[in-house]
Amino acid sequence: MRVEIWSDIACPWCYVGKARFGKALAAFPHRDDVEVVHRSFELDPGRTKGDTQPVVAMLTKKYGMSEAQAHAGEDNLGAQAAAEGLAYRTRGRDHGNTFDLHRLLHFAKEQGRQDALLQILYRANFADEPSLYADADDYLVQLAAEAGLDADAARQVLADPTAFADAVRADEREAAELGANGVPFFVLDRKYGVSGAQPAEVFTQALTQAWGERPPLKLIQENGTGDGVDAEVCGPDGCAVPRS
Repeated sequence: MRVEIWSDIACPWCYVGKARFGKALAAFPHRDDVEVVHRSFELDPGRTKGDTQPVVAMLTKKYGMSEAQAHAGEDNLGAQAAAEGLAYRTRGRDHGNTFDLHRLLHFAKEQGRQDALLQILYRANFADEPSLYADADDYLVQLAAEAGLDADAARQVLADPTAFADAVRADEREAAELGANGVPFFVLDRKYGVSGAQPAEVFTQALTQAWGERPPLKLIQENGTGDGVDAEVCGPDGCAVPRS
């Protein structure tokens, strides 16, 4: 079974939702047969690279809330994160363009290190002090190396604005086609969708339902109809001897 997760590193509910989904998956009996793929979604695609802004200032401008309301919201998110065992700085974080982060995640996917890098980027964005957005290439290379990626290769990806750009845009188009207008957005076997940072119990229910409704495997045999004679196979007791 495949689970695709559309998310953005700048999204606090994606950070929390990943942890909640992870708890559900860890307890799922068929977890070893579940492939998790992370997809790109930008919450602020119009923001140019290097254009950073304090999170509270962004919230007051974008949503028309007061600074007190923005701080209260951050405090609530900090409490939600703490409940999942996640560190969260409720003050002093900044906000910026995440396109390069998504490009780097697609590079990491190619190297089999996507989930590791995503978790490191979330921690860096929500818990650590250095900025992911302001003149951050050196910092991103450091984080890529922490995730097990080759530092020089990661630097080359960041230096080439076209590297993995098509992959990011393809993910975003696909999200739109699926009707996702917010993240996190979870898609199970392209059959079920779960929107938002739901409790772990909801993810458990979704995993169980999606797994239970997978169609049984239908074998195509010699005559192509599914009702022909089995051909020779190898099994635990050895291989069938060809018959003349």
